[in-house]
Parts: sequence; C-alpha cells; structure tokens
Amino acid sequence: MQLLHAPSWSHLSFQTTDRNSKGGLLSLEKCLQRSTANCFFQPQKLERSIWVSHKRSNFSFFAPKATSVDAGSSAATTGTAEGDVLKALSQIIDPDFGTDIVSCGFVKDLLVDEASGEVSFRLELTTPACPIKEMFEQQANEVVARLPWVKKVNVTMSAQPAKPIFAGELPVGLQRISNIVAVSSCKGGVGKSTVAVNLAYTLAGMGARVGVFDADVYGPSLPTMVSPENRLLEMNPEKRTIIPTDYLGVKLVSFGFAGQGRAIMRGPMVSGVINQLLTTSEWGELDYLVIDMPPGTGDIQLTLCQVVPLTAAVIVTTPQKLAFIDVAKGVRMFSKLKVVQQFGIPHLFDLPIRPTLSASGDGGTPEVVADPQGEVAKTFQDLGVCVVQQCAKIRQQVSTAVTYDKSIKAIRVKVPDSEEEFLLHPATVRRNDRSAQSVDEWTGEQKLQYTDIPEDIEPEEIRPMGNYAVSITWPDGFSQIAPYDQLQMIERLVDVPQPTAVQS
Repeated sequence: MQLLHAPSWSHLSFQTTDRNSKGGLLSLEKCLQRSTANCFFQPQKLERSIWVSHKRSNFSFFAPKATSVDAGSSAATTGTAEGDVLKALSQIIDPDFGTDIVSCGFVKDLLVDEASGEVSFRLELTTPACPIKEMFEQQANEVVARLPWVKKVNVTMSAQPAKPIFAGELPVGLQRISNIVAVSSCKGGVGKSTVAVNLAYTLAGMGARVGVFDADVYGPSLPTMVSPENRLLEMNPEKRTIIPTDYLGVKLVSFGFAGQGRAIMRGPMVSGVINQLLTTSEWGELDYLVIDMPPGTGDIQLTLCQVVPLTAAVIVTTPQKLAFIDVAKGVRMFSKLKVVQQFGIPHLFDLPIRPTLSASGDGGTPEVVADPQGEVAKTFQDLGVCVVQQCAKIRQQVSTAVTYDKSIKAIRVKVPDSEEEFLLHPATVRRNDRSAQSVDEWTGEQKLQYTDIPEDIEPEEIRPMGNYAVSITWPDGFSQIAPYDQLQMIERLVDVPQPTAVQS
C-alpha cells in the first residue's frame, strides 16, 4: 500500500524539551519529517469490537490471556510440596478463560520452605486492570493455607509487561502497547469523544497504564475535555519523537495540542499527519491506548484501521434512525477488517444523557473523575470491565490459534471464535503459499513446485498477525503469511501420526 507523506507546516509548532536550544520551538515540519518507510508500517487486521449507544446511549465491545508457569508446568512434574501447592491453586478457575490459573500461566516464582511451612509465589495476570485480581489473591491465599503443613502464605500480584501480540515491524512508539482500542461512531455529535475520554480514565482508575489519541484533526475534542497543565506537545530533539502531554496520569496526544487548533488541509495530508502523530509519539509502556476516531468511514478512518494493530472497537450511537444508519456503515467497515462479525456484538451498554456529563466534558474534567461514584461512572466501570475481559480473551485466542506440535509433526489450527480444531501437514501449508514468490501475480502460474518442498519440512516459528493470519518462518528463511481463511481451505491431516519423543 502506497501512503502519502505528510507535508511541511512551518506555521505550526511543538514545544521542545530542550529549553536552552535556540528558537525554543520546533516546527511541525521538523516534528513530522519522517520517511514513509519509518512512519508507516504493514497493514494489520483488527481484532474485535464493542457497542456504546446513547439513549440514553449504548456501548459494545470484544477482547485475551497468558500462558507460562514459572512454578512448574504441573503438580506431576514437581516435588511433592510444590506439587501440592500447584494442585491447590489449580482449583481456582479464571471465569473469562474457563481454565485454572496454573494452566493459564499466572503462577510465577513459587518458593516452598517445608521446614518453616512458608509458601510464597506471584500471580502474574494479563493486565493490571483485571477486575477480579482481589478475588484471585484472596482465593490463592485460602486454598494454599488449607494445606496441612502450610503455616504462612505470601502472595504477590503483578501483571504481564505491556507488549503487542502482532508480528511484523511496528513503529518504535507502538512496540510497548498491549491493546489499542478504537472508539468510533461514524456519525458526529453522538458522544463518541465523551465515551473515549471517560473510558480511558475508567481504565486508568482500574490500575491500567492508559493513553488517549485524538485522531480528529478537523475538530479535535481532547483539548476541551481535559485540562493538562502543559497544553503544548513537546518534542525530543535528539530522537525526533513527540512527547505526549499528561493529565491525571493518562498520556494525551491531539492535533489540538500542536498549537494551531483545527486543521485546514486535504484528506491525504491529514492521513499523513495523523499517522505520524500516532506512530512517532513516545507512548512508552501502555496497557491500553484509546483512539478517538474521527466521524465517518472515509480515507482517514480506513487508513487508521489498516495501519494500526487495533485490538478492539467500541461503537457509539444514539437510538435515532439517522444516527444508526451511519453507525451501521462503521460496523460493516470493522467487519471487513475482521473486527466484528456483522452485528454479532455480545455486549451492549446504555449511557444516560445527563447535563452533568456534557458540562464535565466542556469543563475539562471527565465525568468519571468529577463524580467517581455516580451513575455515569458505574456504567463506564461496567464498560471498562468488559473491555478488559474481551481484550484478554482475544489475546489468548490469537496467541494459540496456530501452533506447531513437534511430537506429531503437525500444525494445529483453532481459528478464534471457532470450536473446531484441525491438523495440517507442514509441507502442505508451505506448498499452498500464494505470495508472489510462489505464484506469478500476472499469469497465476505456480512458480513453487511440489518437489521444491521436502516432506519433512518443519516451521521454525509461528507468530500471530492480528486476528486474521499468522506469519510462519521456514528453515530456508522464507516468511509465509497464512490467513486463517486460507488455512481452513487446505487439505487436512486425517491419519494423525503417533507422537514421538521431542528432543530438547
């Protein structure tokens, strides 16, 4: 995909962090001067979606898990004491994943001192915003304390480091963001920005590290809805990156903080500016980046959906037919990008339209901050819990959708949202590559011959690429992009080979 580079805008400025440097301000031209090779990256597919509508108002959404047991893979493979502890902990079931916390890989750093009867371990959850972390901590203490020889239990709670689940080259600014959630309406004036900002501060209140990106260049809302002390974006002159501003612990980036308010420019220019503001900002480690999408389903929206590895989407609408017609277009756009299955959206929230909600937005303080115990805040709390849970489910499904079973020398496939699991022969998968290296793009002639691929070929690595494909690295160095749709059409293994001992 060829993307246009953003133009220079010498009349716009960012504040530099180098207070002693001459000039004091760096122009937007300098801030946004990045080559398209560095600024833009390979399109990724979207993960899922949620609804928010005002009817009042509604929300909806979609979401992941972890896997690795530091403290031993099972009770059977550890010493008796450690095995007893793991067996006890395996009674605790994660309600979202339907699996015990040991199998989920939550148990880390297990230490057992039988002489003193002391047990200590760490529960590493998928997100610091986990809504049931206190329940996990309490249950872990209780089940281990019931062991007859245990006198003291020390449980430490933590969360997995922030990191994306997508393969491929991501811009540096996005490489430490776990989940990117788009808030979209496709119709202006239905409360999309209100939902985006209040959702972000709800997630932050749940313990997550959060950022907000205002993608509306023509009419940025973020400068009105929050009141950061520093209202001008700063630039790191050495790294040539943008430093987000901050309000109440949430990182913020908006064209409105560039010093010139609203933009007057053509679509291709806007797409370039938005991409560079998003991808060259120093977001750091974030659990959730909330993107306040501009209204509509045009070039800007499609560009954002294609170049940003979105995890999920929240759709905002009012009940009026005119608003819902436009919202339906947005849902179809996300559906084409594998975010939603048409209107099969499992979560719907009603948000009451209150004068205080509008007033708090205009006053620069989000409603969930101004009145954290109010009715509006409770609705956003429910939405925040839904976002956290659904993002966790998506990450787990995607990370385990396609794996290589070395014991039977077969590729296991279980496409997200499908109960069916099937096996594929590695050589068959490799021979079915449809890239330009294997098939002539003009004639359709097969360049890769059957005999070119040995029967005993094995993949070296399989990595997820969003919710639509995996990247498979083969011994010859070839990286194959295998969409789930294609894998489902390939001839499957019927006679499953007998497991063989795997050499370490």
